[in-house]
Amino acid sequence: MTGMTGTPLRVGLVGYGLAGSVFHAPLIAATEGLTLDTVVTSNPERQEQARAEFGDSLRCAATPDELWARADELDLIVIASPNKTHVPIATAALKAGLPVVVDKPIAGTAAEARELAALADERGLLLSVFQNRRWDNDFLTVRKLLAEGELGDIWRFESRFERWRPQPKGGWRESGDPAEIGGLLYDLGSHVVDQALVLFGSATSVYAESDIRRPGARTDDDTFIAITHANGVRSHLYVSATTAQLGPRFRVLGSQAGYVKYGLDPQEADLREGKRPGTAAEWGVEPESLWGRVGSGESPLTGGGRPEPTLPGAYPAYYAAIAAALRDGAPNPVTAHEAAAALDVLEAARRSARDGVTVTL
Repeated sequence: MTGMTGTPLRVGLVGYGLAGSVFHAPLIAATEGLTLDTVVTSNPERQEQARAEFGDSLRCAATPDELWARADELDLIVIASPNKTHVPIATAALKAGLPVVVDKPIAGTAAEARELAALADERGLLLSVFQNRRWDNDFLTVRKLLAEGELGDIWRFESRFERWRPQPKGGWRESGDPAEIGGLLYDLGSHVVDQALVLFGSATSVYAESDIRRPGARTDDDTFIAITHANGVRSHLYVSATTAQLGPRFRVLGSQAGYVKYGLDPQEADLREGKRPGTAAEWGVEPESLWGRVGSGESPLTGGGRPEPTLPGAYPAYYAAIAAALRDGAPNPVTAHEAAAALDVLEAARRSARDGVTVTL
């Protein structure tokens, strides 16, 4: 592996659609100690797009197999291809002796995630899952409030990732084929469940309601998940493409006070607009008008509580942690075992919604 002498670690990125081009490639390129070496996409237009952004020295490949043939020239594989390809490509990369980052969800089932984790452990290789929403500005702020104890004992955690998209966009994410691992439960649900488990620990029971609301839609586009955590906290999680009036992103209710926050972290929108970490003066910073409020006894919309400064979002921290893990043996920022625990909840939610039961874990 390079990097031991200070040279950058060489990254092969599989997939250059939304995840690869908007999230992974810019964040890899902005991380000290990493260099984007190869992009894998069979689409000539996407190959040209990648070279236009990252220079003619960027190598392009049509298939992941081309990477395994020169595994000794790479130090990390990042998998940002469609969900159904995550397990086979990650398996091939690990067997080729390469550390791996996989976009969420790592797999369609918790069992598959644990099999990948076992393979990585057997080979002594890093296997990490890209859960960028752990570095959202509002989530970092919630973690700070909980650490400071200002809200008291937490009783209920509400998290909403809602959108208004009355017309389906099509593509594999909205396919009804179970093999595609599409739908909001596994897409946005992967984020909100992971965040709840990070904040409040393991789940003991799961209840869910999952619907297909839009004409022409083939998979869930309006889902609610209720988690009872082992510590007694209840998490109520909403993911939807059919929400005409958006609720608060977070509402955290404790024995002393609550925290309510509206609006999404700005980092995704900035990345989509071509802004890049390291070039923007204040990356991840939102205006004071969007700060959440902490208080008790009154709605924040009628002036209750006080403004709570939102911490800056920090997506670049994920790949900085990956570089440190590979170079220095620092902790893996998101383990496959953590991802498997989230998949336990997602599988339970799918069963609960299908059968109309509460599932005990």
